[in-house]
Amino acid sequence: MSRSTSDVPSQVAQCPTCTVREVLDRVGGKWSIGVLVEAVRGPVRFTELERIITGISRRMLTLTLRNLERDGLLTRTVHPTVPPKVEYVATPMALELHDALFTLTSWAERHRDDIATARTVYDAAH
Repeated sequence: MSRSTSDVPSQVAQCPTCTVREVLDRVGGKWSIGVLVEAVRGPVRFTELERIITGISRRMLTLTLRNLERDGLLTRTVHPTVPPKVEYVATPMALELHDALFTLTSWAERHRDDIATARTVYDAAH
């Protein structure tokens, strides 16, 4: 007997790697790393992010900020001023993630030439 689509939520709840995969997809997304790097430096405003992150649209920045906030990586604070001042700050969890991203980017920097050589050798053989 086939399963109905009403079983999908229970299947997702039974899949512990699903959340991990979703978060890794989010963090590894094109814009998320740039946003997190800026937020780790201290409170940052939407317009600052828009100016600093080259090529990001307002809509994509909004979606990225919402998703990072939803995942617990950013805290959004609205200050009661006119016009409202909104700041984003990295959470302790994001600070820990930043350390991991720094390790990964350092590894990539150290092995850049090795990777380029491996690609050249592979491409020549195939």
